[in-house]
Amino acid sequence: MGRGPPAGPGGAVLPSGAAAASGHCQGASGGSARRAGGSAAAAAAATHGPAPRSPLALRSGSQPSAAPVARPAMSLSGASERSVPATKIEITVSCRNLLDLDTFSKSDPMVVLYTQSRASQEWREFGRTEVIDNTLNPDFVRKFVLDYFFEEKQNLRFDVYNVDSKTNISKPVSGRLSRAAGNRNAPRGSTTLLPYGQTPALPSRPCPTSAPSSLCLFPPGRCWRPQKDFLGQAFLALGEVIGGQGSRVERPLTGVPGKKCGTILLTAEELSNCRDIATMQLCANKLDKKDFFGKSDPFLVFYRSNEDGTFTICHKTEVVKNTLNPVWQPFSIPVRALCNGDYDRTVKIDVYDWDRDGSHDFIGEFTTSYRELSKAQNQFTVYEVLNPRKKCKKKKYVNSGTVTLLSFSVDSEFTFVDYIKGGTQLNFTVAIDFTASNGNPLQPTSLHYMSPYQLSAYAMALKAVGEIIQDYDSDKLFPAYGFGAKLPPEGRISHQFPLNNNDEDPSCAGIEGVLESYFQSLRTVQLYGPTYFAPVINQVARAAAKISDGSQYYVLLIITDGVISDMTQTKEAIVSASSLPMSIIIVGVGPAMFEAMEELDGDDVRVSSRGRYAERDIVQFVPFRDYVDRSGNQVLSMARLAKDVLAEIPEQLLSYMRTRDIQPRPPPPAGSSPAPAPAPGQP
Repeated sequence: MGRGPPAGPGGAVLPSGAAAASGHCQGASGGSARRAGGSAAAAAAATHGPAPRSPLALRSGSQPSAAPVARPAMSLSGASERSVPATKIEITVSCRNLLDLDTFSKSDPMVVLYTQSRASQEWREFGRTEVIDNTLNPDFVRKFVLDYFFEEKQNLRFDVYNVDSKTNISKPVSGRLSRAAGNRNAPRGSTTLLPYGQTPALPSRPCPTSAPSSLCLFPPGRCWRPQKDFLGQAFLALGEVIGGQGSRVERPLTGVPGKKCGTILLTAEELSNCRDIATMQLCANKLDKKDFFGKSDPFLVFYRSNEDGTFTICHKTEVVKNTLNPVWQPFSIPVRALCNGDYDRTVKIDVYDWDRDGSHDFIGEFTTSYRELSKAQNQFTVYEVLNPRKKCKKKKYVNSGTVTLLSFSVDSEFTFVDYIKGGTQLNFTVAIDFTASNGNPLQPTSLHYMSPYQLSAYAMALKAVGEIIQDYDSDKLFPAYGFGAKLPPEGRISHQFPLNNNDEDPSCAGIEGVLESYFQSLRTVQLYGPTYFAPVINQVARAAAKISDGSQYYVLLIITDGVISDMTQTKEAIVSASSLPMSIIIVGVGPAMFEAMEELDGDDVRVSSRGRYAERDIVQFVPFRDYVDRSGNQVLSMARLAKDVLAEIPEQLLSYMRTRDIQPRPPPPAGSSPAPAPAPGQP
C-alpha cells in the first residue's frame, strides 16, 4: 500500500479531488443534504475533445463546446511546511471590455493564473481557463480551486491573452502546455522569477518574437508570446477577493502601454465537501427561429445563483446545428459545481442560438434547482423557455419553446486515493536508451557519464520518478530494461534486455537496485542503435493485459536522448495499450529536438494508427532540460521533474477505471498483503 497520494502541480491536490470526505454533500451552511439516488446514465460524460487536460484543448473552436465538467476544477495546495488550510476556495473569472486584437473578428481570450511562492517569490503558472472565441466580455467556465490560508498573503497574478490559430501559445519555453486539470495545471518549464507586482527587466538581446521587454516573461531568446497576444494583467491577493463585497472584486487590467485593457472580475466561493456527480440529458421542442437562412443552432448555458442575486456560469452544452428541436448529448457535472451542495439553490439555464462571430442570440431562459432536477429520475420534467423582453412586448406571447429533462442520475465520484486505499498497486517499469548517440559513457560529454560527484540526467530522471511511485508498490520490485545496445559476448543488438541480466526475472529491488543494474549495464554493453520503443511498450502491455479488475496499474518510464526510429510501430503499440491499465512517461534528455515525442503525447491530437485512435491519452512526454535548476541543485531539478511528469497518472488511472466501470474495493484488513502482479517478461 502507498503512504499517501502524490502532490499535483505546484503542490496541487490530486486531480480527482482527494480532499473529499464522504459520498454525501454538505452545503456551505454546514448542514447535510440528502444524496439523490438513481442509476448511472448509460452515456458517457461530455468532454472537451481529445485533449481534456490542456486548457487550449478546451478551446471553443468555432462553436461553444461542452464545459470541462467531467473533471474537477484546477486545485492548488500549500507547501508541506504550511498549516492545514482553512478551506478550499473556487475562483470564477470573467472579463469585460477587453482589447480587440483580431482584424476581422473579436479577440479569443484566455486567462492564465500564476501563484507566487512565499519562499522564493517566484511566479509559477498554476492553470488556464478555456479559450472563448470572438468575445470581449468572456465568462469562463473553467474554475481555479485554491487552498485558503487566512494567516498568509497569497499573491495571485492573472494574465489575459488573445489566442488565435496562428499563435503558438501552447509552448512555454521548450515544452508544451502542461495539464489541468485539471489536473494537469503546471507548465513544462518555468517563467522568469519576479517579485510581486514587478515586470521583467529588459532582455540582454533581442527577443525573436518582438515582445516588448515590459511584457516578456521568459529568458532572452526563449519567449513564447508575441506582443499582439497580450491583453493585460492584474495583481491581487486571494484575501482581497474573499474580502470583497459578496466575495467579488473587479480590477482594471494593465500592462499594455497607452491602452485601456478592460477589467477582470473575480468571484470567490467556499466549496462544500460534495463528491457527487450528476449526469443528465436534455432536449428542446419548438424553439424560436433565429437564423435568417436556416433554423437555430441552440446550446444551453447553466448558471448557479449567488447570495447577492448574481449568477456564476458552471456549464455549457455542445451546439446542435440547424434545428428547433435539439437533443443534446448526456453530460456529467459535479454537484458541487451545480449548486455547491445546496439542493434548493436556484439554477438558471439560458438557451442561445450560436453565431460564428460570437454574438450568440438569446432565445430564452428558465430556472430550476438540483432538488427539482433530481425528480427526473422518475419522470420527465418540462420547462417553458421564456424571453422576458418578448414577454413584455407581446401580449399574446406564450413561450420561446420548451426544454425537457430526459434523464437525471447521481453517482459518487471516486478519487485516486479511494483506489489506493482499496488496494490498487502501481507497478513501475523502467526502459533506458542505450543508443550510441548518448556518447561514450567514459567521457564527461556523454549523457550516461558516471561522474563521482553528480548523477547523470538519466539517473536523475529515474530516481526522481521512481522514488515517488515506489511508495505505491508493496513489493518494491521494478522490472528494468535497456534498448539499443549490443550485448556480450556475441554482440547481438537488443531493444529489450533486462538491466540485471536475468531474462527470467528482470525485476530489481527498489530504485537503488535499478540504478545499480543500470550502472553495471553501462560497463558491459556496447551502446549502438537504433531507438525502438515498441518492443518494451508491448512487453509491459502484455503484463497489463492480464489484469482487468483494477487491482494493478502499470507505469512505464522511458528515458531517451533522441529521435525515435520506429514511430509507426510505437503508435500502434500505444493505441493498443490505451485500453489497458497502463500509462507511459517519456523523459527526453540532452539537447536534441523532440518533435516526434510531442506527437506521442496525445494532449492536442489523440494518437492514432491505421485508422484506430487511442482510447485514452496515456502518454506524457517532457524534456528534462526544462526542469534543470540553474544553480545546479539536483534535488530541486528532480522534484520539479517528478511533480510534472507524475501529475497525470492519477487522472489516467481514474479514466481507465471509469471506462471499465471499476469501483474501488473496500480497504483491505490491516496486515493483509496484496496479490503480486505479473511483471513484464514473466509468464
